[in-house]
Amino acid sequence: MASLIERYRDRLPVDEATPIVSLGEGSTPLLAAPRLSERLGVELYLKWEGANPTGSFKDRGMTLAISKALEAGVTSVICASTGNTAASTAAYAARAGLRAVVLQPVGAVPAAKLAQAGALGARVVEVRGSFDEALAAARVLAERGTHVLVNSLNPHRVEGQKTAAFEIVEDLRGAPDVLALPYGGGGNIRAHARGFAEAGAGTPMLVAGEAAERTTTAAAAIRIADPAHAEEAGEAVRASGGTVVSLADDAILRAWRDLALLEGVLCEPSSSAGLAALVEAGVEPGARVVCVLTGHGLKDPDAAARVSAPSVVVDADPDAIAEISS
Repeated sequence: MASLIERYRDRLPVDEATPIVSLGEGSTPLLAAPRLSERLGVELYLKWEGANPTGSFKDRGMTLAISKALEAGVTSVICASTGNTAASTAAYAARAGLRAVVLQPVGAVPAAKLAQAGALGARVVEVRGSFDEALAAARVLAERGTHVLVNSLNPHRVEGQKTAAFEIVEDLRGAPDVLALPYGGGGNIRAHARGFAEAGAGTPMLVAGEAAERTTTAAAAIRIADPAHAEEAGEAVRASGGTVVSLADDAILRAWRDLALLEGVLCEPSSSAGLAALVEAGVEPGARVVCVLTGHGLKDPDAAARVSAPSVVVDADPDAIAEISS
């Protein structure tokens, strides 16, 4: 399978001198969601970004950011992360032979994400403070010239992430009426808006779901108090005629359960913020809608365990099993 950069080479800032660092990212499924479509009265599709190599949409931008870092001759990259950027940075840096340093707020990142970044060889540093404080420290180190920052402030990240919009247009043979997605740092909103504009198929109405309590939400991946792309993301949403919906955790987790139980898609809780926003915003009946599901549920298994029914222990007796499973 061609790498993401190879597929969209003519729309990305690369040339023949750019070494391509790829793990087979992109080409993620666009899944019809018939049961949720019936419930909501729309034609709903799920852009399943959990199918990327490290389990999140971050790989789209990271393949380009790391490729360009390698082209520039750097030896170290750095990021601040609530988990997904860390894993993606670690994987692509390992693929490129670069050293990766990831800064994560102490106690705020799911254990699975910490383990993923560490297993991939990154130097994981837990910072006493918030994500925003960790990002500020990463930016200082990048400004000193010792590391290249690969957070979404790196313009190559947004460039790579815009390719999701290209794929949606290809699969639907046009843009959807509505695009719903989570709102953490805002870079993915900005990237999708850019991608639809460059695809020339028209920009859908953007519906973005953010946690009402950004610093304490159970949706760990969007636990960002000060979105780095707030101005650009807000302008993209306004220009599309869309809206940003502030969501209680109960609404996010309800949408998360609906995705799992009605459509068989286990995403991490933050990924369901787009669907939760769609439910609260309300759209035209019959509209063609795409919800971007940004990360796999196995990124945050503890969250799944907390809100799932406990397992039941019985003897290996068919009658006993039949009784409890009827």
